[in-house]
Amino acid sequence: MAIMAPPKNPLVRAVVPKGPAERTIAVLDVGTSKVAVLIALVGGNGEPRVIGTGQKPCAGLKRGLVIDFERTEAAIRGAMDQAERAAGVQIEFVHASISAGNLGSDVATAEIDIAGASITAADMMKLREAGRARIDPQGRTVVHAQPALYALDGQPGVESPLGFHADRLGMDIHVVTADTPPLKNLDRAIKNAHVGLRSLVASPLAASLSALEREERELGVALIEIGAGVTTIAVHNYGMLVGVAAIPMGGDDITYDLAAEFATRRSHAERIKALDGAAIAVPKDNHEVVEIPPMNDDSTSEPVRATKAQIIGVIRHRLDMLFGEIAIKLDELGFTGPQARQLVLTGGGAELRAIADFAQGALNRNVRIGRPRGLTGLPLAQSGPAFATLAGLVLFAAAEQPDIWHMPSVQKSPGGGGKLAMMIEKLRGSM
Repeated sequence: MAIMAPPKNPLVRAVVPKGPAERTIAVLDVGTSKVAVLIALVGGNGEPRVIGTGQKPCAGLKRGLVIDFERTEAAIRGAMDQAERAAGVQIEFVHASISAGNLGSDVATAEIDIAGASITAADMMKLREAGRARIDPQGRTVVHAQPALYALDGQPGVESPLGFHADRLGMDIHVVTADTPPLKNLDRAIKNAHVGLRSLVASPLAASLSALEREERELGVALIEIGAGVTTIAVHNYGMLVGVAAIPMGGDDITYDLAAEFATRRSHAERIKALDGAAIAVPKDNHEVVEIPPMNDDSTSEPVRATKAQIIGVIRHRLDMLFGEIAIKLDELGFTGPQARQLVLTGGGAELRAIADFAQGALNRNVRIGRPRGLTGLPLAQSGPAFATLAGLVLFAAAEQPDIWHMPSVQKSPGGGGKLAMMIEKLRGSM
């Protein structure tokens, strides 16, 4: 399927003045509760500059999966229109995030013979071709495959091996995969909203780019993005992404629990969670009473009265379940030992009061809340942890990081058309 193939057309058709060497990019975060769009100018001096944003509520997804095309398309188009009007440009292609599809990761290893020579760009291309041949999607779609570590004569740790001498040059490739149908459905929803898809990016990777410090990634850190329907995890070490995982549980589960417990509408439960909810109770919460509107609007129904401590008790029950699953995933990803002491929370769920303190006690690690950084002109409304993925998508697109699976193939001879065609088909993914 062609959704992952780099299009030949320019990314956007800009109609506003740009600085030297700047280009316009657009990114799209399609979440369970909202669709958000950001348009920025990148490639000049300094940080990417935000020139337009848009956001619309979305009722077309459940746990990150598209379940209603019309509602999803309408939300995408509405958010795109907002951002385009603010930026004064017309967008043709976007980079979009993906959190559904049972995200998983693996490491592929490749090595080539250098025979003691100095490593050249041609050697790097040969290594990447060898690396792509080592990737086995196992019936899933490769979201992206990026170099994780280079090794010279079996010794890892070199960030850029160009110019070094070695007998053998090796590379570990971190491969992120997802189930194919959810990606196809998201691709259809985006295209039906009259915008092309430049690339898909795993949401925890995008959030990591905007919320994590470089030194954190080198020392060892796990980013936990608590979305509305899905919680995703990205583990970093030695400055590289080394593992991702997803849990089909998120902030909406807390909302549904509150609505069921107190027999109220989900809209009321969401407001109660935001205004009166917390992950940890304090003594005064036992005495402060909240009136919760009933499910029915008729005059015969009385509001439910509950203390904040009761509300927090319902929230805590769900958080115990969620962080129990997170602990299991961290162990499966090998996030253990002395270099596994730091956690960063992002996503809308990270805005719950005292959740960092709760997570620190539940997982016995240092925890902080991650907020998007690295962009100029980001509006205050998009500066919270819920927008870390959106900002990270801009940084991902601006960096143009090499992707082993989706890079163009090299045609070695005029007669190699059959092989080239086969490589192009492989480039387009396992979809």
